[in-house]
Amino acid sequence: MVLSNKREPLSTRCIEGGGRLGPSLGREQRYYSDFAPRLDHGDGAVLKVQHWLQASGATDARLSSMAAIGGLEKRTLLRRFLKATGLPTTDYCQRLRVANAQELLRSSVLPIDRIAWEEGYADTSWFRKLYTRIVGLTPGEYRLRFQGR
Repeated sequence: MVLSNKREPLSTRCIEGGGRLGPSLGREQRYYSDFAPRLDHGDGAVLKVQHWLQASGATDARLSSMAAIGGLEKRTLLRRFLKATGLPTTDYCQRLRVANAQELLRSSVLPIDRIAWEEGYADTSWFRKLYTRIVGLTPGEYRLRFQGR
């Protein structure tokens, strides 16, 4: 297999936890990237919801609240949100919350259980599973690798 010398800009690589860059590189790039949601889609209603989710940390994001913020019916919001961002609202909120948790893991000494709670996860076990699925490392492994960066 021939690997190209052409590199994508850092902001476009592995944003959503894509696989390995190539067989010879051997390390997961998703560990190093933060969630960077699409904001250039041109859908004003969805953009309002995205800004609200970012400001609120997406910790108590109910579909009815998101629809009200966007001035849309629930089904319309779900359809337009997926089209604009490429993610269902649930996945988007989870990725936003995990990104917030990543920041706390890098910059604080709070216990992982407390970080899970701060991000709205009452079930720490579920938080750890979700975090590992999205990031590719457990929260503890991520903290060991990236704390202080």
